[in-house]
Amino acid sequence: MTPSTVMELGRGALEVAFMVAAPMFVAALVTGLIVSILQAATQINETTLSFVPKLLVMFVTLVLAGPWMITTLTDYIRRLYTAIPSIIN
Repeated sequence: MTPSTVMELGRGALEVAFMVAAPMFVAALVTGLIVSILQAATQINETTLSFVPKLLVMFVTLVLAGPWMITTLTDYIRRLYTAIPSIIN
């Protein structure tokens, strides 16, 4: 196993991790921004007001994007397992 192979495996793992995490991060970011703007406009500074909408949006995002996330992860792991013989040599 050469250093370039290790770097390629690490890069691929990071790409898949970022791609799978992106929908959740974007949903939390957009929800937080909208709630922050509403809190600033109404001057209501309640912590549960920002937590509950984020929790609900994250749940909906997980339900909608979950199958795609699982498929992406299993495809990457399957490719990684099938490449083990060529990586070892």
